[in-house]
Amino acid sequence: MSTTTKKILIIEDEKPMARALELKLTHAGFQTVNASNGELGLKLLEKESFDLIVSDLMMPLVNGFKVLETMKEKNIQTPVIILTNLNQEEDEKRVRTLGAKDFFVKSNTPIAVIVDRVALLLK
Repeated sequence: MSTTTKKILIIEDEKPMARALELKLTHAGFQTVNASNGELGLKLLEKESFDLIVSDLMMPLVNGFKVLETMKEKNIQTPVIILTNLNQEEDEKRVRTLGAKDFFVKSNTPIAVIVDRVALLLK
């Protein structure tokens, strides 16, 4: 990896999932910042720059679809990986149309796979 640590924004309302992602990504050498909902995530994006975002879709206040829509409106180019329990094809098509780089169903995807994908995207 490069000499600069890549910074990842985790937007996830489920605390155990957010913590697991934080631990695994930190262990893999990334810096992480957690936001417990989309509204907080968008506020952090206005203040700081991130190399990647890992976001849930279904969250209180502002959901992941709205996060992607707002990023598109504001021309924020940060790559996004979506993690969700929704596994409808329409949801995946919608997030990809809004610019998401990847889409994982939480219950079907080990965190190690997500960490590998993050590392690949940030090479």
